[in-house]
Amino acid sequence: MSFGKPIGFVWKIFPPWLRLKIIRTTQQKFTVSAAAVITNDEGKVLLLNHLLRPYSGWGLPGGFLAAKEQPEEAIKRELFEETGIRIENVEMFRIRTIARHIEILFRATASTEGSVQSREIIELAWFDVNELPSGLPRSQKEIVRSLLSQ
Repeated sequence: MSFGKPIGFVWKIFPPWLRLKIIRTTQQKFTVSAAAVITNDEGKVLLLNHLLRPYSGWGLPGGFLAAKEQPEEAIKRELFEETGIRIENVEMFRIRTIARHIEILFRATASTEGSVQSREIIELAWFDVNELPSGLPRSQKEIVRSLLSQ
């Protein structure tokens, strides 16, 4: 005996908001963030020294998506909030998962200069791809080098 049809019938009786609540309650949860490899006119890459990073503070700019926010909007918002920098030529190039976290990676070019605008950021700096700071996580070094050596 197939239970598919009776379950499907009962499922369709529930209003859409209740179906969504059931799905969200029973499915695994993930955090989602957006990060970017941002270059300037000289081909240097922007890195931020974050106060709240779990290891060394240096890393790619980025942050968590707000509710109902698209990843590209998130990276633009985070970067502007933290540095005042606006970006253009934004292009998604990789999605990676780390345990229960999904990170959407973009490449972009800076269209404005910036400075530290957030208490979360200690400093910002532009680095040559061959002179990345020693504290930058290895995975991010590999991302920057693979992208900028193309």
